[in-house]
This record gives sequence, C-alpha cells and structure tokens, in this order.
Amino acid sequence: MSFEHMNGKQLADLIKDPSKALTLVDIRDRQSFDSGHIEGAFHVDNSSLPDFLRQADKLKPLVVYCYHGNSSQGAADYFNEMGFHEVYSLDGGYEDWKQGTETI
Repeated sequence: MSFEHMNGKQLADLIKDPSKALTLVDIRDRQSFDSGHIEGAFHVDNSSLPDFLRQADKLKPLVVYCYHGNSSQGAADYFNEMGFHEVYSLDGGYEDWKQGTETI
C-alpha cells in the first residue's frame, strides 16, 4: 500500500474533529517552520528523523506537508515504507493551506 493525497479542506475537517488523532509532519526548512506552520505539526528533517521514527505512533494517520505539495509525496512514500499505516501527502502544501485558512 502507498500513501494517499489529501487536500486542505479534508485536513481542516480532520483537525476540527476531536475524535480523530493524527500526526502532522512539516518537512520544510527550520526557518520556514519557525515562521509559521500548521498547529501541532512536528518539524522533521534529516537530523530529527531517527528520533521521530522511534517516538511516533505508526497507527495514527500521518499527514506530510512541504511548501507546495511536491517533496511531501516522496516523504509520504518513505513514511509508508517505514511502517506507518495511513499516510497522506497534503496537496498544495503549506502555501495552499495558509491561503485557505486565511479565508476561513
């Protein structure tokens, strides 16, 4: 099984549902993450990846995002290979998410 795609509306609906526990992973650079990220997201890069893999709950849905939704697809595939059961790549990435949430 491979990863699936998720759009910003689907993610917003999941985040609003308290019964749905999920893990958000931001793979952008640290400066971009520090400038703004989706609330509750983990910043994961090459140096933090081993710790994240040891501590993450692989049974929770995992949503990976980057800047525009391109790099997150490769990362989502990787997390799927690492044994996460339900993996999504956020279409449009953080930039689309940010634009969409500004209009809510």
